Amino acid sequence: MNGAMHGNALLALLSAGFWGGGDFLGGMGVKRAGGSVSAALRVILISHAVSLCVLMGFAAWEGDPFPHGAPLYWGLAAGVSAGASLVAFYVALNRGAMGIPAALSGLLAAALPAVVSIWTDGRPSAKHVCGFLIAGVAIWLIAAGGDEEGSAGTIWLAAIAGAGFGVYFIALKFAGEAGVVWPMANSRMGSLTICTLITLALAIFSKRQEQVTINRGVLLWALATAVLDTTGNLMFVAASRAGRLDVAAVLASLYPALTILLAAWTLKERPTRRQGLGMAVAAGAVVLITL
Repeated sequence: MNGAMHGNALLALLSAGFWGGGDFLGGMGVKRAGGSVSAALRVILISHAVSLCVLMGFAAWEGDPFPHGAPLYWGLAAGVSAGASLVAFYVALNRGAMGIPAALSGLLAAALPAVVSIWTDGRPSAKHVCGFLIAGVAIWLIAAGGDEEGSAGTIWLAAIAGAGFGVYFIALKFAGEAGVVWPMANSRMGSLTICTLITLALAIFSKRQEQVTINRGVLLWALATAVLDTTGNLMFVAASRAGRLDVAAVLASLYPALTILLAAWTLKERPTRRQGLGMAVAAGAVVLITL
């Protein structure tokens, strides 16, 4: 394997680690804010606003030119998809055990980019295909390993989030032609726009006003989420630029493992034997994909 592919895989795995931690922190922030759709929107708005400010400051410091044309539109589209998906994902996380929605969304997030990558990067090798299939089995084992079954509504929310994350991966890959920092900044512009519109729509048309609590603790969760999520996204943009989209997306979609481990450590959501097996199988998939 060439050096670029090694870098591609390493960056994607780092992205998975940061995303897994960021999703856990974001879920905790939403839980503390009330666990509702409105609470999820507030946490995302705070987190992504901080992220956008940091990214724009860094781009200005580096002197990177603002993108135009297709890369700009892809970045904005990535943000719209990410913002709507995160709302669904955080609400799903707060409707029960974190493992089921995290893993189901990860499975779907990996599938769409893998299909698109065949068109953009050509057919993957047999070893990679085997690794992708094993990774899918691993994510499914983790998803099916919870002691509690998710409700139909939670499953649908996780499925919508996963499909949206898949679209986000694809759009961010094409936005990456403009570099690394500006695609992420444009993505944050898109997510802030869609989340603001949803917030306004809820305020105008919703008959029941949801109680949202934004205190110092929630702000700290949101800020910590911004740090980890932004870092994970930058790693993914770099990974998609360094090699195949399917390799980057499948490896990055293993993020639920860390979400589950953090939930087990702090919330006493003890992983089952099946989830433990899923994590072991995921390690085998990583070896196949990266070697």
